Amino acid sequence: MQGVILDRDSLDNSDLDFSQLNESLHVWHSFDTANDTPTHRRIEGAEVVVTNKVILDQSIIEAADSLRLIAIAATGTNNVDLEAAREKEVAVCNVTGYATPSVVEHVFALILSLSRHLNHYRSDLQAGAWQQSPHFTLLNHPVGELSGKRLGIVGYGELGQAVARCAEAFGMRVLLAARPGGDERPDRIPLEQLLPQIDILTLHCPLSPETTGLIDNKALSLMKPSALLINAARGGIVDEAALLNALQSGRLAGAGIDTLAIEPPDDESPLLSVNLPNLIVTPHIAWASREARQRLIDQVGLNIEAFIKGEKRNRIV
Repeated sequence: MQGVILDRDSLDNSDLDFSQLNESLHVWHSFDTANDTPTHRRIEGAEVVVTNKVILDQSIIEAADSLRLIAIAATGTNNVDLEAAREKEVAVCNVTGYATPSVVEHVFALILSLSRHLNHYRSDLQAGAWQQSPHFTLLNHPVGELSGKRLGIVGYGELGQAVARCAEAFGMRVLLAARPGGDERPDRIPLEQLLPQIDILTLHCPLSPETTGLIDNKALSLMKPSALLINAARGGIVDEAALLNALQSGRLAGAGIDTLAIEPPDDESPLLSVNLPNLIVTPHIAWASREARQRLIDQVGLNIEAFIKGEKRNRIV
C-alpha cells in the first residue's frame, strides 16, 4: 500500500520521529503545503492520505480511485467532505487528546501574562521606568492573583476538563456554560447568566453554526470590565471587530487569542492591525508543543495500522 502526506511541513519542523508512521505502510510520499501539484494529482495511486489542513472535497475524493483511508492529522474534520467519503466507502479517522497538556499550558500562559500585566511591565522596562524608579520595584500596573477568581468555560470536553483541573489547582472556582442551542444539565449555566459572574472566560468548544460569533458585542457587554477572554478553540467563535472595540473602549480588561477567523491572517485582520498591551495574539500554537506533535504523528501511524488490520480506531467514517 502507498501513502501520501499532503502537508508535512504544517506538522513537522524537522524535529519529529516519523518511524511509527513510516512503518505503517511500505511506501510513503510527502509533500509540503506550498506545492504546486494539484491535490488530486498528489494522491493518485495512494490508498492512504494523511492531511492536516489540506482540503479533500467531494471532487477530489470522487476522483481518487485507489483511496481507501483518509487519516486526518488533527481532531477537526472540517477540511474533509465526510459525506463524500461515506458515499465512496472511504474510511476517515482523526486523532483526539494528543495536545491536551500543550493547550492547557498555553491557556494559562496567556491568563498569567495578562493578569500579571507582563506586556505592560516589559514596556516599562524598555522605557527605563525601573532604572529611574526611587524604589526597588514598580507598581505601575495591578498584579492579580488567580486564587479566588471565577473561570468560565465554554466547552467541557477533554480540553475544558483539563483546564478546569488546572484552574482548581490555582484555587479558582470553575463555572460551566450551557451548550449553545439548549443544555438543561443542572451544573451548566446559560451563557448570558454566566458572563457577568466570571473573571476569566476560556473557550474550548468546536466551531459550529451554534458557536459561530458566539462571543459578540452582546456577550462582551455582559462581561465585567475587569474580565479576560481566552480563545484557544476556533477563531470564528469570537467576533474580532467586537472584541477589538471592547478592548479599546475599556469594556474588557484583556484578551489572549490563539486562533483567528482567517488563518493565515490577511492584512485586514482586526486584531493584527493594532498594538495593544492588553491583547496577546499567538499564531495558532497552543497545540504545537514538540511532544504534542510527536504524539499526533504516532497516533496517525497507529490509526493506519489498525485500519489495515480491519480494526476501527478513531474512526469517523
